Amino acid sequence: MIAMLKALSKKSQKVFPGSLRHFRRSFRRQRKRIANKLQNPRINHITFHTLRHWKATMEYHRTKDILHVKQLLGHKSINSTLLYTQLISFREDEFHVRVAENVKEASELVKTGFQYVTGEYHDGGKIFRKRK
Repeated sequence: MIAMLKALSKKSQKVFPGSLRHFRRSFRRQRKRIANKLQNPRINHITFHTLRHWKATMEYHRTKDILHVKQLLGHKSINSTLLYTQLISFREDEFHVRVAENVKEASELVKTGFQYVTGEYHDGGKIFRKRK
């Protein structure tokens, strides 16, 4: 990453040249195209702030560590973090389940977010799961 940053043009103080107004317009234009293509007008309500709330909520759900989320978001006060972290009641008993027959399949499952559940069965399969 450092090598990539050093390779950037040194003509500007900014890594991504352009104004905030430019990026805002570009984001809105892309969001509108996606909403039209998917025939889903609710996509037009998604903002960068919405994505920040989502990331905080999912990170809290994954770790159950509000202090970790506070640090991730760069907040000084835990009260700010609590505003971002929506305490949603996730269903704890719903999973996608897959069986890996070999190391390659197991590796692919882990790369896509599955967790190892059990040991090897007589038929050689190992069970993995991922929350829905």
